[in-house]
Amino acid sequence: MTLSEKFKEVRKRSEKICANLQTEDYVVQPVVDVSPPKWHLGHTTWFWEEFVLKPNDENYDQFNPNYNYVFNSYYESAGARVIRTDRGNLSRPSVEEIYKYREYVDKAMHAFLKNNLSKELHDLVVLGLNHEEQHQELLATDIKYILGNNPLFPALYHEEKKSVIPTKNEWIHIDEGVYEIGFEGEGFCFDNELNRHKVYLNDYSICSELVTNIEYLEFINAGGYKNFIYWHMEGWEWVKANQIEGPMYWHLIDSEWMNYTLNGLLPIDWNEPVCHISFYEAYAYASWKGLRLPTEAEWEVAATKFNWGKRWEWTESAYLPYPGFSKAPGAIGEYNGKFMVSQKVLRGASDVTPSAHSRITYRNFFHPPLRWQYTGIRLAK
Repeated sequence: MTLSEKFKEVRKRSEKICANLQTEDYVVQPVVDVSPPKWHLGHTTWFWEEFVLKPNDENYDQFNPNYNYVFNSYYESAGARVIRTDRGNLSRPSVEEIYKYREYVDKAMHAFLKNNLSKELHDLVVLGLNHEEQHQELLATDIKYILGNNPLFPALYHEEKKSVIPTKNEWIHIDEGVYEIGFEGEGFCFDNELNRHKVYLNDYSICSELVTNIEYLEFINAGGYKNFIYWHMEGWEWVKANQIEGPMYWHLIDSEWMNYTLNGLLPIDWNEPVCHISFYEAYAYASWKGLRLPTEAEWEVAATKFNWGKRWEWTESAYLPYPGFSKAPGAIGEYNGKFMVSQKVLRGASDVTPSAHSRITYRNFFHPPLRWQYTGIRLAK
């Protein structure tokens, strides 16, 4: 697939995710961590305009100078921007105008990609594609949060849900030793996956399967959310302050547990991996079981021995730079390094991760209380 074909595929996928939305759905921002769908569509378009077209195409005319202020996310180097909490106040530009913006920039990008690009420009375009794929996952999770917090629990899709067939969970043993982790080889990776380096691991075991809904229900029924002994102090304060009693989107209705999905409110499939769990909850569940979460190095070393990709999996590791990590110059250098504080690493991928976007060395990261992403639990000992 050529770079131009890949660009076209990625751009179409963003719009396909939004295909079933009503106009009103595009504007909602229920909480600070969730951005309105139309903002995602605008921001991923702004990225191409700001970092590829404006600096490298002397014939490019900016669609609207105000869009830099509206759709810049966190790039200090790119100038002033709308405060994140105010994205839901943007009734203008309209959804129709944003789709015109996408069409305008896409046309310019298709013309630009016909040129013979330098390696530096080629790599920048590949980064932009991966950036948009990241936003596609965020777009899907943000849409779920928007609709899942609507009291009518509207469905985005109307697909027949297939029941999950339970799989036997086994312990995978890994011998102690020196191993290497981090990206190597050809192809794309984010800067936070570099550099490949050695780690020493004591012998350990890791589960072949993720914790399921029925297993997590046992934790709830055993009073897991009412006993401080299983929780970090910060996690226990979070439970009390927010009156947390179960995973996000679980609702006990007429004595039956229901789960909001993009197909609407449905009875919980107990064999599915538990989802929308904070790090605090993942840690507490592991503590209740007398077990623990794996470190990111343990996860990566063992990942060829189990199936992954259904849930982003919390690890015990803080999100820190690898040895020899260095940020790229300019705005692109703000991509990952500036977030390496107060966050936990997640590994794997999820049901809404674009195909082939993740890999064993991929490092996702979120703050411990966040759970609107498709997060789950794999245990270790």
